[in-house]
Amino acid sequence: MSERKLSRRLREQSLVVNQRLTSAIDNGFDWLFRRDRLIKSGRTWFELVHDGDPMAVRYYELPDEKDIQLVDGSRMEIERRQFAVPLVLVPPLGVTTETFDLMPQRSLVRYMVARGFKVYLIDWGRPNKAHAHLGLSDYADEMFGTALAKIRAHSGSKDVSLMGWCMGGLLSLLHQGLAQDPHIRNIVTIASPIDLRGGGIIAGVAQTLNGPAQLVRKYSDFRLNLLKPALTHSPGWLTTVTFKLTDPIGSVTTYWDLLTGIADRAFVESHSTTSDYLNNMLMYPGGVVREMAISVGVDNKLAAGKIEIGDKLAELDKITSSLLSFAGETDVLVPPKIAEKIIDVVASKEKIFRTAPGGHMGVILGSNAQRAVWAQSADWLSLRSSAV
Repeated sequence: MSERKLSRRLREQSLVVNQRLTSAIDNGFDWLFRRDRLIKSGRTWFELVHDGDPMAVRYYELPDEKDIQLVDGSRMEIERRQFAVPLVLVPPLGVTTETFDLMPQRSLVRYMVARGFKVYLIDWGRPNKAHAHLGLSDYADEMFGTALAKIRAHSGSKDVSLMGWCMGGLLSLLHQGLAQDPHIRNIVTIASPIDLRGGGIIAGVAQTLNGPAQLVRKYSDFRLNLLKPALTHSPGWLTTVTFKLTDPIGSVTTYWDLLTGIADRAFVESHSTTSDYLNNMLMYPGGVVREMAISVGVDNKLAAGKIEIGDKLAELDKITSSLLSFAGETDVLVPPKIAEKIIDVVASKEKIFRTAPGGHMGVILGSNAQRAVWAQSADWLSLRSSAV
């Protein structure tokens, strides 16, 4: 190599190093002192259809955009001709609404709007100790019913489709088990626990508690449902720990990944947004924790198809809505065997169970979710969302 070529090559490499160093310093400064500039969650425009305490309802649109960016960097044109049947997204308790609007290129609400759906989202709010008394009846019956009434009034459609992740899917099933609403046309569940004898972390805890619980019932007057809800609520930090335990190695190595990728702005934004989401989980009301522990954890009533919700009976075994159910292939919290039981429970003529790449969070938020869960759900719903 000539001296001139060597000199030019050294200058080019020096320029690249300088650029990366400058980017690393800028990104590092923002990460330390201006973290809000890096967090990209919750950026999609929405209209507040209902604002209650603690539940609200949002309607999402993309009025000023022609297309959206996908996770692989490509762009998808927005379908402006909308399906007749609205899509209602149902997040689980314990997480923020950013679950379905994590980043612009990884936003379920943006994707479904772009696919031609009228997209609504039930926001369960940010419960505090004043909401500790709230139980499954409050969420699956009262609040869910109010949300659907507001959505029907806003959209002009009686028919709706429900799509819920984890307990969001479970609340959707419980509501339909109570209501037996013929206008809930389709239900999509993702990583929703049904059979708590099917393995995984949740099932392991449930089975561990089952023996002692039966002995306590037999030989004492103590009942968990007599405890004050304020004593059984689950704080937000515990929800954070639970989700991080589904990927313990990732939780440990995440800051090393940040250090090695600090010069990459897109990576730092993704890391900061995801960390902010994980570190700001919400409390679970004590009433819900108490009922889930007894009816779902100890008695495993969901697997039997009938469960008491307040003074009513939710009959999942009488649900006839078309059902599409997903589970994460590597989900240690709700493994496929726990989620698949719903196919045996419901009375739907059309019911499909599929596995998809990812763990409990990856199946709905990971890089493969857009292709393996979102797209398949949109394809399935599009065939079942026209006017009757």
